Amino acid sequence: MLQIGDLKLEVPFFQAPLSGYSDYAMRYLARENGCPFTFAGVMLAKSAAHPKVLKKPQFIPRQDEHPIGAQILGRDPVVMAKAAKDLEQVGYDVIDINYACPAPKVLRRRRGGYLLNEPELAIEIFDAVREAVSCPLTVKLRCGYTNSSEFRDNFFLIARQLAERGADALVVHPRSVKQVYRDKADWSILGELKQECPDTVIIGSGDVFDAEQSIQKMKEAKIDGLLVARGAVGNPWIFRQLKAAFTGQPIPEKPSPKEQAETMLKHLELVVEIYGQSKAVRYFRKFTAQYSRLHPQKKQIQQELMTAKTHKELIKAIQTSYCLNW
Repeated sequence: MLQIGDLKLEVPFFQAPLSGYSDYAMRYLARENGCPFTFAGVMLAKSAAHPKVLKKPQFIPRQDEHPIGAQILGRDPVVMAKAAKDLEQVGYDVIDINYACPAPKVLRRRRGGYLLNEPELAIEIFDAVREAVSCPLTVKLRCGYTNSSEFRDNFFLIARQLAERGADALVVHPRSVKQVYRDKADWSILGELKQECPDTVIIGSGDVFDAEQSIQKMKEAKIDGLLVARGAVGNPWIFRQLKAAFTGQPIPEKPSPKEQAETMLKHLELVVEIYGQSKAVRYFRKFTAQYSRLHPQKKQIQQELMTAKTHKELIKAIQTSYCLNW
């Protein structure tokens, strides 16, 4: 079991907030495959704090997807606190503060991972948000702005203070902000952090692609759980694999081409419901690129799916490539 504040999960993993990916469609498929808790996509705090924005259906959790978390991005403590409070009021069960995003446009505005350069402001933001909400509050971090000893010290300083101030969990991607996704994530840092903050829930993120290896890394670092990000894009089956690995059961075989096709069609149907047919095909391409990795003829299949220009063409391409050829 994984406990984050008053939220209790039967398995120690959940799906990350992914900007441009983790909408209702992706969250639905994650839950269908055994994910106990999902996040909506990253939200800019000044948008989330605007009353008109939170009235839009895509920002409001649906009744069938609790528990659900919201991650906020910003650097103004007052705006971050208001956004967090408003998101809690519209139904989000957990609020997460982003001190990890490495996107250049985010760093230019001194948000996300940039705040690891400003420990005092990072703590001020946390304190403001902690006071504003009563739901569980977590923080997403990277292990420094760069790999220098100065920035690594900043990371541990911030993490210790967050733990002391009542963070319900620290979610850590053990790469520096400037590494982005280069090199391997250094999970030994997570073990060090757990030793320094033994009473705080520590969640590991980064390179969670293989279920058995990820559960093994979690156990070796003696941390409390896993956050699944890129590993869940076009692969909702990773959650049932993680559950099997955690409970000591045989890892399920990868889905058959028929099951892959059925899941893709369901995903596409939900995307059409959310965005409409005119936008759905273009939006869905980033998922088809990832789904096709599981096909035995992935390069050929990816090309066939990516060239579909209309909703009908994409449905036909999926049915033909995954079903009629087998």
